Amino acid sequence: MTRKTNHITVEQFFKENEKELRLKIIVDEGGFSRRITETEIHRPGLALAGFVDVFSYNRIQVLGNTEAAYLRSLPEEVRRRDLQRLLEFEIPLFVVTNKNPVDEELAKQCRAKKIPLLQSELVSTEFVRYLNEYLSEVFAPRVVVHGTLIDVYGIGVLLTGRSGIGKSEVALDLVERGHRLVSDDAVEIIRKARGILIGQTNSLLRHHIELRGLGIVNIQSMFGIRAIRVQKRIEIEVQLEDWNEKEDYERLGVEDKFAHILGVRIPLVRLPIFPGKNITVIVETIALNQLLKIHGINPAKRFNELLMKRIQEKKEVTQYLKNDFE
Repeated sequence: MTRKTNHITVEQFFKENEKELRLKIIVDEGGFSRRITETEIHRPGLALAGFVDVFSYNRIQVLGNTEAAYLRSLPEEVRRRDLQRLLEFEIPLFVVTNKNPVDEELAKQCRAKKIPLLQSELVSTEFVRYLNEYLSEVFAPRVVVHGTLIDVYGIGVLLTGRSGIGKSEVALDLVERGHRLVSDDAVEIIRKARGILIGQTNSLLRHHIELRGLGIVNIQSMFGIRAIRVQKRIEIEVQLEDWNEKEDYERLGVEDKFAHILGVRIPLVRLPIFPGKNITVIVETIALNQLLKIHGINPAKRFNELLMKRIQEKKEVTQYLKNDFE
């Protein structure tokens, strides 16, 4: 099921970013329960100047050098009036950056309205960059998929298929051959910017594989740190299927198939299995083939082009001989 975080509290934001963003509490006054619901941040320069017709008040408000200098330049009465107008909106949080002194009138009115006010030592550009990364991560769409994610030759391979078909066994065999486990059984997939899918595992299942008939094994303990990864970009899905004689499986690989996860299209390979078939080697081959495609080399299409060229050459020779009446 796809899920997306709708909000975080100011308290959660502060706890998770206090050290990295070098935050200091100026005003709390019970406002830490306020909700942050937007990925974007806002610099309220025009709003401070009185233009609030399109004021994005429901975002984190960042006051940098420009905003701080503007407030200092205002007469006391004007500053009080402008801040009163601004704080009529349900603002989730103010952050003053670059170690700028916090305006006393702003702090006073934030206390009265119970709007949290923080101070950061970071310069505005650095603060905004870190903040955007954090909010993009928090509010990114995500879904949990029943499958196994392996890093094979640097390619993130998502193994899917019915329960008990052998995904975990294939993963164990791949790890033994030097590849790296990301997650088994449940893969949490997050859609990042530019349509990048990142797969990871939860803290409980991390580094473990469930093998039917044996139970849970710890891959890190058995094979060492080289055998595991915390997360990996998903670049191809390999769907394991029971062999069906009536099914017309792909023979040449000229026509690409795709799966869609969180609205992102990734290559899909349907792989039929039966006893005695070396699935591990085939999955390695799929990963290497995908690596070639990333570098602009498509073996199936090259073979098809060569085949078409030979057929055309044969047609030309045949046509020539038909017209040889000597």
